[in-house]
Amino acid sequence: MVRHGESVWHAENRYAGSSDIELSDRGRDHARALASWAASAGLQRIYVSDLRRAQATAQAVEAAVGLKATVDSRLRELHFGDGEGLTSSEMRQRFPDEYAAFCSDPVKNHLPAGEDPATAIARGRAALQDIACEAGREARVLVIAHSTLIRLLLCDLLGIAPTRYRQVFPEVGNVSINEVLLTEDSAALLHFNVPVAEDRRANLVR
Repeated sequence: MVRHGESVWHAENRYAGSSDIELSDRGRDHARALASWAASAGLQRIYVSDLRRAQATAQAVEAAVGLKATVDSRLRELHFGDGEGLTSSEMRQRFPDEYAAFCSDPVKNHLPAGEDPATAIARGRAALQDIACEAGREARVLVIAHSTLIRLLLCDLLGIAPTRYRQVFPEVGNVSINEVLLTEDSAALLHFNVPVAEDRRANLVR
């Protein structure tokens, strides 16, 4: 599972969520770096969120590996409701109590008018299950999605309370590699947040 390249809101650290924004110039560089990694990664399938920043990242990979990505809307980012497009400081000013509750427990107290993270986990987990069935055993699959959804899914797969996703996985880098081995009844995290510019085989789980 890989987060898309940098978006145009990244510099100000705005919550993009389901807002359909573009990659920045640096994000397009990220996409090309991921494509270079993917060219020798032995991928059999690619799946991508329906948001433009994810699909633009996937397009570079498609050209490098000769595969067409399957678009799945269940892989889109968590919808942040009233927080869409805002920075943390702006949310603190506009709805301080709700934002403080969110920081305390982002699952129980998701942002006002936002998507329940439990719902996002359910749709994301269903997408992964379908992907595993379609791809088959031993398949190596690239899933291009989003930071918060990836962190929530990692918690769910690994038996970690989702309410701790911001503590356990404080950051997912743009186009960093988060490799999970899925079997019928278990999941193992093989690599986390490994930059594509590095030789991932030399990295331990970090």
